[in-house]
Amino acid sequence: MKSQTNKKQFDYLIVGAGLFGSVFAHEAKKKGKTCLVIDKRNHLGGNVYCESIEDINVHKYGAHIFHTNDKKIWDYVNNLVEFNHYINSPIANYNGELYNLPFNMNTFYQLWGVKTPEEAKNKIQEEIKELNISNPKNLEEQAISLVGKDIYFKLIKGYTEKQWGRKATDLPAFIIKRLPVRFTYDNNYFNDKYQGIPVGGYNKLIDALLDGIETMTDQDYFENNAEWNAKAKTIVFTGRIDEFFGFKYGKLNYRSLKFESKTLDTDNFQGNAVINYTDSTTPFTRIIEHKHFEFGKQKKTVITKEYPQEWEEGKEPYYPVNDTINNDLFIKYRDLADKETNVIFGGRLAEYKYYDMHQIIASALKKAADFI
Repeated sequence: MKSQTNKKQFDYLIVGAGLFGSVFAHEAKKKGKTCLVIDKRNHLGGNVYCESIEDINVHKYGAHIFHTNDKKIWDYVNNLVEFNHYINSPIANYNGELYNLPFNMNTFYQLWGVKTPEEAKNKIQEEIKELNISNPKNLEEQAISLVGKDIYFKLIKGYTEKQWGRKATDLPAFIIKRLPVRFTYDNNYFNDKYQGIPVGGYNKLIDALLDGIETMTDQDYFENNAEWNAKAKTIVFTGRIDEFFGFKYGKLNYRSLKFESKTLDTDNFQGNAVINYTDSTTPFTRIIEHKHFEFGKQKKTVITKEYPQEWEEGKEPYYPVNDTINNDLFIKYRDLADKETNVIFGGRLAEYKYYDMHQIIASALKKAADFI
């Protein structure tokens, strides 16, 4: 029988053109490797993709605000694109009452009229003490034991229950290990030293990462994975790890999101990029006004209402449900992944872990350093 040599066309086939796949491809190219990046969506960029509407960069898959304390990561992205100085300072709307987030002296003044850190601390401690919760049995008791009932019922309960689709009393206490409480008049949501949005939107960052690399969209890896695998020496897989293994042990669970966007004939709808709706009756969790991420002066505006929902096939999997059952299931899939010799697994879906953007980039850089 005549043997055939199977010459691979690429060093790496990268399944998924989100941040992880794009950073890995960028690093591989720098080291002289050839890559093909494919994605089942009709665009590159994964969840950071921006759609231009009325000359506004609309965050199609939810608000993405870059923040990090890691100077190397900050320098890495800033060497690719320019970032602006956007600071995330969301507002909470509780039945028409407005409060600053995160919980800080502005919030405490709005809630109780207190003006000094000592007054605020005393008020919180009074509420915690009178409830006498020594061993929190669920998320509600855990949250109240940390910040008291006023903050919990107005700013945590409704939002959390909408986000998880379950009563706070039915959610485990460990979900809220701590809550950020700041006794200064500081509305900056993140404590990170570096924060901003790419000037011109996240597509600029993805385009810079994938410059000179072959890409294909509208390509579902699973429709013919044997054919795709034949193209490259190594696969970098950023999709759902359970799907990669044919759901051998069952499906991992997620929370999903539904977005409703509207273009409005006004130059400023809500005066802020992010307003959270923390009551239980409003069906959405927040409204995003995208132009404020880049200090836009356009004549119109685009807003997006964000509705959390249960995930099912056909919906986008956004947030891993890292409870005991799902984490145990993931470990089984991770054990299978560890046995693969020519596949690198990385990213939120492949690692079944919620990542912020800077963490995804750090993870991709580490995998690239380890394997390329």
